[in-house]
Parts: sequence; C-alpha cells; structure tokens
Amino acid sequence: MIESAIHWLLNLLAMPEIGLSAVFLISFVSATLVPMGSEPAVFAAVKAAPDMFWPIVGMATLGNTLGGVFNYWLGLGARRAFPNPKPALAGEVKEDFSDERRHRWYGWLERYGARTMLLAWAPIIGDPICTLAGWLRLPFWPSVAYMATGKLLRYLTMTSMLMAVPDGVWHRIADFLG
Repeated sequence: MIESAIHWLLNLLAMPEIGLSAVFLISFVSATLVPMGSEPAVFAAVKAAPDMFWPIVGMATLGNTLGGVFNYWLGLGARRAFPNPKPALAGEVKEDFSDERRHRWYGWLERYGARTMLLAWAPIIGDPICTLAGWLRLPFWPSVAYMATGKLLRYLTMTSMLMAVPDGVWHRIADFLG
C-alpha cells in the first residue's frame, strides 16, 4: 500500500502537465525539516523549458519560502507549548526562559535578528534557523522577506551556474550513471 502511494506520488511529480506545481511542491517539502533538495528539480525544469526560467525560479522561491514559514510556525508553536525548555533541578527554582539564557544559546541569531534568514537557503542549517526564528519570535514579515531574498538568490545562482555547463557534460554524466 505504501509502496503504491510512493509510486503514485513519484509519477505525479514527474508528469510534465504538472510543471510549476511540481516545482512548488518539491521546493516546499525540501524547505521543511524533511531531508530533500530542490535544486535538481528546478534545474531539470529550467533545462526542459528554458523560456520558463523566471516562472520556475519564482515558483521554487515561493514554495521554498513557504516551507521556511512552515518551519517558523513550528518553532513558534513549540515555544508556546514548551516555554521553559530547561527542567528545574531538585531544589532549584524554575525560572522563565530569560533573555540572558536565550542570548547565550542563540546569541548570533538574536544579534542579527531577521537578517539571519538570509541563510535559510543553506544546507543543514537553513531549516533549523527558520525554526529557531519562530522559537525566538523574530519579527515575522522581516524574517519572511529576508528568507525569500536568500532563497531567490540561491535559486538564481545555482540554476544559472548549472545552465552554463555545456550539454555534453550532462550527457557524459548520464551515460556514466547508466
């Protein structure tokens, strides 16, 4: 049953009729805490339809940014559910999650605030940064704006660089792989 559902999903994502919605979905999922990259899908879509470069990059940026927003809301929800993550030791007074403690744990995130969301595109650290932004209650709209800017710049850079690679290189790689 699960195998057929996965097969159905993979077929759906591969359908050319889906196009921009597949780019959106893959970009959204890859921005959540699910370990997945969207760059190959974005590059493949642009390679298949170079005249759609801007709509594809725009849709990938939108999907990836909304995935980051999802992580932000996860962090905010976790903060509300667990306002004091440090359990009190025996005989210790349980205090609120102080600014000083937050500063120690997440100093650089707090120091640079929403601007840290420019790094939301980065592998490994990007998704947790978005979650921590919600946890720390960084300003929402500035966080989203910086997040979108970083993700757009990443897609523009990566896709442009990959498009500059001659087709012969990609054919040799495909032949090598199988």
